[in-house]
Amino acid sequence: MDQNGTLQADGQVRDATTARRMRELDRDEALRLVATVSLGRIVFTQHALPAVRPVNHLVEDGEIIVRIHDDGALASLVAPADVPGVVVAYETDAIDPDTHLGWSVVITGYASPVADADEVDRYAVLLRPWVDHPMAGALRIRPDIVTGFRLETDRTPPVSAARGPS
Repeated sequence: MDQNGTLQADGQVRDATTARRMRELDRDEALRLVATVSLGRIVFTQHALPAVRPVNHLVEDGEIIVRIHDDGALASLVAPADVPGVVVAYETDAIDPDTHLGWSVVITGYASPVADADEVDRYAVLLRPWVDHPMAGALRIRPDIVTGFRLETDRTPPVSAARGPS
């Protein structure tokens, strides 16, 4: 299919040429949007190479909280006590596959294990697992850099061609 249409599962072609614009999000709006969804992707370093894992999350006090398991790749994200954490990126979005409208947010910051046992217990209740696998703990991501954009319908009227004198 060309750029003027999208082939749907039912064999129909939907017009995908609606004028769109990309609007940058400020930090507060981006974090508010992240809190409206529960799925994201964490990007971290594993064996000196980039790794990505889909995870569920919650936002609390402007920080991202994700589950970790003893044998999972995220359990290795433990920084020495004298550093603020391990640098990670966290990405989440909500973009309609038909209209291509929605938003995307990327958070870069330091991740560290949640140390307080009561907090971990509370997060175990709030963060529903995808599979029946016991939660070993939680990881807190403190956002340093928050970037995002919204893809929205461009409501700007088209500019007509300039006409010469009649």
